[in-house]
Amino acid sequence: MTQGIHGTVADGFEAVREEFAAVVAGERPDYEGQLCAYVHGRRVVDLWAGDGAGPDSLYGVHSATKGAAHLVAALLVQEGTLELDRKVTYYWPEFAAEGKGALTLRDLLGHRAGVIGTDTGFTTAELADDRVIAERLADQRPYWRPGTAFGYHALVLGALVGEVVRRATGHTLQEVYEERVRVPHHLDFHLGLPPALDPRFRTTRPAVLTPVQEASSAPLPEGPRALSAIAFNRNAAHPTDLATLPNEPAVRAAGPASAGGVASARGLAGLYAAAISELDGKAPLLKPDTVAEFGQLHSVGYDLVTRTHRSYGLGFQATADIWHPFLGAGTIGHSGTGGSQAFADPAGGLAYGYTRRRFAHPGGAAQENQRLVAAVHTAALGG
Repeated sequence: MTQGIHGTVADGFEAVREEFAAVVAGERPDYEGQLCAYVHGRRVVDLWAGDGAGPDSLYGVHSATKGAAHLVAALLVQEGTLELDRKVTYYWPEFAAEGKGALTLRDLLGHRAGVIGTDTGFTTAELADDRVIAERLADQRPYWRPGTAFGYHALVLGALVGEVVRRATGHTLQEVYEERVRVPHHLDFHLGLPPALDPRFRTTRPAVLTPVQEASSAPLPEGPRALSAIAFNRNAAHPTDLATLPNEPAVRAAGPASAGGVASARGLAGLYAAAISELDGKAPLLKPDTVAEFGQLHSVGYDLVTRTHRSYGLGFQATADIWHPFLGAGTIGHSGTGGSQAFADPAGGLAYGYTRRRFAHPGGAAQENQRLVAAVHTAALGG
């Protein structure tokens, strides 16, 4: 066993262990993280490192939570409970306020609604409550004409989709996820962490920058009314610190569907394995046509919030376009700003999950994912 690295890899995936060991060796001494992967429903990588860490340690996964939320939406579209080209107001009439009445569910999932936040921001208690977020956004005037452009709805998209789910089913998105996804597949990926499991949660640590990173990390000029400030709740009376958001007990307990999930790497990878592959004798959650629909590019180009090139399918990030071009077109997934990454590549039957305890710099999928995903993908092709 490589020093400091725990867990197992299947035959043919030994290079993944070596790459993970190299990542750990190059990190701070207090590094803590997990890596898991499946190929065609078979777990082939299950590794972890760090003092006190184990395979069932749980971490805040920030926006990787959105992957679970969008899987619920995909399931409901697949069965006909939701229809992508219906107006959001068909399910949620109050959403029509301030010129949002023509927006479809398809555009909502594509980050095209324009209601990225509110003029005055949210309190932490409000961010923990998807119902409150949805109620406030129903009355909010959009920041661009809905459907004409897109921008990352960082802290609110899960609440918007969740309100559509609640209106259509009578149950919260978290309840549907728990009953239809998490429990049947025994996933350690929680939208609402039960008190009994809270001792397994590993408190998120803030990023520690090197002098070089510090010198190169001056933020772009941003006023309190900038779209990025509104989307990331930096315009609130008490601006949100994304690094410590999972450490708030109310956030962990409620599991807001935009950024409040708690998971292990096994849970992240297991979610995507269950989505596309037979897993533990159960049929895939999603049919190939549904995966193709949700993985098809819907919003591509200049993201008004992040001010960068971005690509989204229906809710899911276009992982292959943004980070890993060697993956198959139609790969569905979502990263978290703390460094987590998770996806399913249906072309190769590959499902991947990565977590880390210390907030990554810069925010988003941690840079080591480039090396780890490439190693897993190469091994999977050879398997």
